[in-house]
Amino acid sequence: MELRRDLSYFDLTNIVVGAIVGSDIYIASAITAGLVGPFSIVVWVIAGIMATVLALVFAYSSYYVPKEGGSFAYVSTAFNDFFGFLAGWSMWIAEVLALPVFALTFANYLGYFVHLDFTESLLVKALFLFGLTLVNIVGVKAAGRVNDVLTVAKLSPLVLLVVAGLVSFAYNPGRLSNYAPLAPLGLGNFGSALVLIFWAYVGFELGTLPSAEVKDPKATVPKAIITGMAIVMAFYLSTNFVIFGTLNWGRLAATSVPLVVVGSVLLGRFGGGIMSLGALVSVSGSDESGILGTARLSYAMAVDGLFPRSFARIHPKFKTPYVALIVQAVIALVLSTYTQLASLISFSVFNLAFSFLLVCLAFFRLKKKGEGGLHGQNVVPVLGVAICLYLLYSISSVDKLIGTAVIALGVPLYVFFSPKVDIHDLKAELVSEEAILAGALEKRSRFLANSLRGAHAIIRSLRRHRDPRSPPT
Repeated sequence: MELRRDLSYFDLTNIVVGAIVGSDIYIASAITAGLVGPFSIVVWVIAGIMATVLALVFAYSSYYVPKEGGSFAYVSTAFNDFFGFLAGWSMWIAEVLALPVFALTFANYLGYFVHLDFTESLLVKALFLFGLTLVNIVGVKAAGRVNDVLTVAKLSPLVLLVVAGLVSFAYNPGRLSNYAPLAPLGLGNFGSALVLIFWAYVGFELGTLPSAEVKDPKATVPKAIITGMAIVMAFYLSTNFVIFGTLNWGRLAATSVPLVVVGSVLLGRFGGGIMSLGALVSVSGSDESGILGTARLSYAMAVDGLFPRSFARIHPKFKTPYVALIVQAVIALVLSTYTQLASLISFSVFNLAFSFLLVCLAFFRLKKKGEGGLHGQNVVPVLGVAICLYLLYSISSVDKLIGTAVIALGVPLYVFFSPKVDIHDLKAELVSEEAILAGALEKRSRFLANSLRGAHAIIRSLRRHRDPRSPPT
């Protein structure tokens, strides 16, 4: 049963923008102000460039491998199912961890309008998660249309804030003195600030996940990712320019709702209310995009026999992976009850950086010499590897240890699921019990060999990249 190709270039661009612009812009500025002060604006530029480089790796990878599954599909194609599983597993963990962040933020911002006790907050988070899940179950086209509306709605308050801020600066240039000194706290926390702000740009990878439901994915996916990143950078930089120009960094560091405070300074009580409402819409749009992309990753891995088969079940009427959607909503609700925002974000970035690193390494094998239109395809993956290594280095030691343990936990899961036949081959192999037995034994016996061959393939690819004259082995 195939998925419907209902997503257009406009829909996918909005999925990318919608997945990136979420709760981050409404909370990150206050946290980074307490880490590096107004220098945060420079960190936003650096993080945006880093994210754009990685987005290009994903866009170019989707050109060569226009398949459902994103990082899992690219790494599996370049190496084998084992490394593909690790890439998909680490990204799946990161994306699932991001879903409760949005639910928590939504409940917190709703608390600006009405006080919520524990039970009421839990109910709000449940309605938030399962309401958006239901939209995705009804159909990817409906989800795309909802995301289009939410994306436009979430960007409108930011446009209003930026315009009001620029007009204010024109009439009162003295406000820009808030940028002096640029780095009052020094740059000792640069790495921590960069990790946090980089997470604000994360989401571009989700645009490659529903490729099987995109019209002309080979052309549409790269174009939509690049367009989406350009839009996001423009909004993030202009918004933060206004934020740090309007308020002193010390006042920003003391609040958990920086855009509400800035909106109130520029537009009074009306501005504070608009920014609060915008936060609720923005978080909803990001979570809707995350739900859509994460379920497609689960679906792709299940189809290849690397996740429980139930994750590949397609709804008979709506043609969507409804089991994967429901399972991830339940997990997100549980995590939103027992975890904190800071730990979720840091842990999510570790898993994403690991998955991105595998994709960058895989691209060395995916790219083809002389391919027209893919500018910089020889340089982009090299920069991507360096970026991923730096992100992994900058994350706290505790998160490194826990993240490594969780990724390692995926190895026995792979061992358990990898002997299973994939769903595409199931019908053909059902005609012969001998074929099923032979295939299962073959996959068991080659598990470790595949791992060693994959490692050798990575080393061989890197050597060929350093010396193009080296003959293939």
